[in-house]
Amino acid sequence: MSSEENTIQVNFSRALPLFPLDQVTLLPQQVLPLHIFEPRYRQMVSDALDGAGQIAMAVFQGKRWKQEYHGRPPVRPAVCIGHIAQHEKLPDGRFNLVLRGVCRAKVVREVPAPEGRLYREAMLEPIGLSQDETPLLARLRTALETRLDRGTLKRLAQADTLLEFIRDDDIPTTALLELISFTLVEDKEKRYRLLEEADADARARLVEIELRGLDRLIRMALPQTGEKYPRGYTPN
Repeated sequence: MSSEENTIQVNFSRALPLFPLDQVTLLPQQVLPLHIFEPRYRQMVSDALDGAGQIAMAVFQGKRWKQEYHGRPPVRPAVCIGHIAQHEKLPDGRFNLVLRGVCRAKVVREVPAPEGRLYREAMLEPIGLSQDETPLLARLRTALETRLDRGTLKRLAQADTLLEFIRDDDIPTTALLELISFTLVEDKEKRYRLLEEADADARARLVEIELRGLDRLIRMALPQTGEKYPRGYTPN
């Protein structure tokens, strides 16, 4: 089945490795550098490189993972499938990776591990693959350009970079949403909501709410600080 990311294919008829962490670390079309050192994840990467080179970045459910990290604590349904775009195997068996987000998916069921496999695998199904440009997405793109160019959000450190992407007509608005979500949304739960939401228009509404809140925060802080963005707020 075709994914969102160019011509990369994801075979959803086979189980994919799960790499759960405590928060969303990858969205479609974004990149994630990883240093792999745990034995189970070294094995996972080796097996992935022997196959399609794909890993599903998952999110732990609740706080049980703090006590059961080396076991199989529950994970939340939504994942982002990543493709290993670059890798370096170090002499001691560790890996440095660059993982590129491909598409959203949902955990259908975990697959029991055969003898010798240390990491988790699950059957997945795709969600939110459409890149269609809707009227709402077009309006959001126009409004965001105005805010970053002439509005309060132009004070953000990333404003110029985001404007370059917005003005590039070859970049779909759905891809811009992922970039904005990953760049400006720091709250863990809000990031997960953006990951699990299949509908691009619904994600656009969530991003719009977040941007309005950020706009208000900057307006409140400016009279007191005069800083480029509020003290203590330095979005990556």
